[in-house]
Amino acid sequence: MNDLRGLAVSSGTAASQDIFERALAALNVYRGDAVAIIEEALAVDPDFVMGHVLRAEVLITMWERSVVPKVQESLDRLQGLHSHSNDRERAHVQAISRWVAGDWDGMRIAFERLLADHPRDLLALQVSHLADFFHGDRDNLRARPERVLPAWSANDPGYGLLLGMHAFGLEECGQYAQAEEAGRHALDLQPDDCWAHHAVAHVMEMQARQAEGIAFMQSREAHWAQSDNGFSFHNWWHTALFYLDQGRNAEALALFDRCIRPEPIGVQLMMLDATALLWRMHLNGGDASTRWNELADTYEQSNEAGFYAFNDMHAMAAYTATGRTRAAAELLKAVQSSAAGQDTNARMTREVGLPIVQAIDAFGKGRFAETVSLLLPVRYKAHAFGGSHAQRDIVHRTLIEAALRGGDQAMARALTQERTAQKAHCAFSWGLRQRAA
Repeated sequence: MNDLRGLAVSSGTAASQDIFERALAALNVYRGDAVAIIEEALAVDPDFVMGHVLRAEVLITMWERSVVPKVQESLDRLQGLHSHSNDRERAHVQAISRWVAGDWDGMRIAFERLLADHPRDLLALQVSHLADFFHGDRDNLRARPERVLPAWSANDPGYGLLLGMHAFGLEECGQYAQAEEAGRHALDLQPDDCWAHHAVAHVMEMQARQAEGIAFMQSREAHWAQSDNGFSFHNWWHTALFYLDQGRNAEALALFDRCIRPEPIGVQLMMLDATALLWRMHLNGGDASTRWNELADTYEQSNEAGFYAFNDMHAMAAYTATGRTRAAAELLKAVQSSAAGQDTNARMTREVGLPIVQAIDAFGKGRFAETVSLLLPVRYKAHAFGGSHAQRDIVHRTLIEAALRGGDQAMARALTQERTAQKAHCAFSWGLRQRAA
């Protein structure tokens, strides 16, 4: 049996394969629960190899410690089906096993080989594209779709999804005109592709097109803000950023309460967007204390410290904003322990995660000169622990604010001059420069 892209599958019935395609489509546009859908197939077809693969890889895309036992459960089942699997499926299993072992770099290399041999494997492409995002690997965010695009045609179902991924990679590489063109083309082919939509939003964020960004988000809201859209919180976050940089804090907070953080969910991806928005307001002198307390509580109740450096930065911001010195000290201890390890996150933490966490902790204690000295060497290396340019901007904003509050006028002038050169139309950036002057 072959799937809809002509790839051979070693097991499964026509019915379970149909469910697989429904689950994959849910993952592609982040609508519905792809894990719940594929478990329908596994309930009646427990030896369905690609069903177990999809279940594991959807969980992996959450990139947090809490899913490791569930991914291990799928991996154990897949290893028991090794002799019944084909080469492509075994390559998926290899990638999954490397992720579980903490060899995230090895996982991405495994997908590299898989996609070279099977460039029409849409699941492998999307999961590895997200892995490139979690590593801040802008070159592969752009190049991974480019390597497989020649194997597709514009008539293939899912072609627009490739363009959406390519658009985000182009944006992260600073190729803004090409990124916007690719993203808008992707939306023409697949209007509900919220990843392509967010790629265009990223372009507008980087070019400080705030008013246009708000209009763009509102004009397409029906396509990305559905109640079953698992990615809508992030696109709402982008909308809130546009408001925030226009000084429209009340509107940004209204979106926070209604759309970004309507309830205390412990999903790390959702928490970091909420934290990143509040931290921007915190740097600006805004008061969001009641909102901060819920986030800090949720971070303290989780068991994620030291698992992924990018999440650790946001947890420290929550503890700093709420004055939780004990929680901050415990997090710092976990991060230092992680840095001493040998896995991929240990490298991320040593290179950038630890000094950034230390810098945010120092900022909260009023040690602004220390914050500056910790952030200056790593601000342009911060991609090493993942996220996008827009998400990592809190590193640059924290550095500038530390220089301003610490009375380091020369450094504040230099940094704000750099910022306005890059974002000449950003009123917020000019406000920082005026303060520095």
